[in-house]
Amino acid sequence: MTLTRRRFLTITAGFACAPRLAQANTWQGRAFGSDVAITLRGPRQDTEIALNRARAQIVEIEKLFNLYDPGSALSHLNRRGVLRNPDPRFFALMQAADQAFDLTGGLFDPTVQPLWRAFASGEGIPAARDAVGWKRVRFNRGEITLDAGQALTFNGIAQGFATDLVTELLRDQGLQKVMVNIGEYRAMGGPWRLGLSDPALGHLGTRTLTDAAIATSSPGAMSLGRADHILHPIADPQWSTVSVEAQTATLADSLSTALTLAKTDQIKEIQKPRTDLGRVTLVSKSGEVITL
Repeated sequence: MTLTRRRFLTITAGFACAPRLAQANTWQGRAFGSDVAITLRGPRQDTEIALNRARAQIVEIEKLFNLYDPGSALSHLNRRGVLRNPDPRFFALMQAADQAFDLTGGLFDPTVQPLWRAFASGEGIPAARDAVGWKRVRFNRGEITLDAGQALTFNGIAQGFATDLVTELLRDQGLQKVMVNIGEYRAMGGPWRLGLSDPALGHLGTRTLTDAAIATSSPGAMSLGRADHILHPIADPQWSTVSVEAQTATLADSLSTALTLAKTDQIKEIQKPRTDLGRVTLVSKSGEVITL
């Protein structure tokens, strides 16, 4: 599959019930190279404590998965080819990536990072293609090992994973009305209204979330020379934008990335048997909007 750097998400969030905005407490900041925000409803004292804990967790997660931090665990793995005694959250994300690889028939593949670097520099593309192959990565709770020439990017799943971890933290704090945006969106309570747009076509409509997640990918939001930023060694982007609704942001994130490379029939086959997937919105390159 997949990705590379952070794609530019095209959803903005707000309360579906505007009169209650005065009861909201919102924090905005940066994480994983994107603007992020957390909005909570509840007593100010409770939401302040919860927001501080959420911000601390975001910092911890970035230290694990930030591709552009040379001190992150992911950078350590890519530099040395091995990561011993990984943080349990790192192992959990490896498992989630493995499941996304299997679910999408290999369209989701975090080993695409060398290919991204090659397209960015314009050099070494054939060798980078050869390095792609998730099934050559070996991992367990005690050690993660890459094959020769491999490097990982979690930019197609880490933001969703972080969104889920922060949402679950806030739920454990007793909060019931929450919207978390760490590159992807997950709601508790609601309803929450979201605006869906495409980089070329602009605003396309709205989505309403209650106790669910949504993620959006647009291959053309950023380019690498003549290539779109969502890459795969043998598949090309089929859609201008893909938006996926799911029970978790991790699943929505990985699928919204991978399904930009999938044809309609494959998307239907992935979607059909799963109860944890909701609507998939596809925007064709000609501007047609399809909702599955």
